[in-house]
Amino acid sequence: AGYLTIKEVGKTPFGTTKYRLYLPNKEIKMAFDDVIIEYLTGQEPLKEKENLYAFMTAGDIEGFISTFKRIFASIPHNYWTYIKSYEGAYASIIYAYLQALGIEIIGEDVTNKGRIDLTVFIEDKIYVIEFKVIKNEKEKGTALKQIKEKKYHEKYVDERQEIYLVGMEFGEEERNIVNFEWERV
Repeated sequence: AGYLTIKEVGKTPFGTTKYRLYLPNKEIKMAFDDVIIEYLTGQEPLKEKENLYAFMTAGDIEGFISTFKRIFASIPHNYWTYIKSYEGAYASIIYAYLQALGIEIIGEDVTNKGRIDLTVFIEDKIYVIEFKVIKNEKEKGTALKQIKEKKYHEKYVDERQEIYLVGMEFGEEERNIVNFEWERV
């Protein structure tokens, strides 16, 4: 994945050596992210990264979602055995892909009314993304509704950038995106 650099060496309470590692530059960090993506999804991430970057810079939410639907569809079913009902499992895959693009992202971005699951900054656009795992049709639409009700985007309004509110909902049995809604502010 690149060169991990030893930042600090110490001892654990058990008498073993512990190392604090860090990634010294953006290129190595991106390469390391690619290794994590390949491990989580079982696929080479370059093509999907190029697609995601192009879709996000163009504000093409449909393309963005379609890419992630394809990514989730390619993950082996046995990977989901214990984690299919956890929002964090889906969010982690999306986080890893976006982090591997080398763009600025904030997970659990704090506001005065709660936390944005993921905020993404790319060129002149800001994406405010909320994830939900839903169990039935009645729960559809709750992700975007939460963004709007809690006005998560307000902290970025004066940035003079395009702001996209994106609600992504996943189904436990489908193990994929089952609903998404978005608005441009």
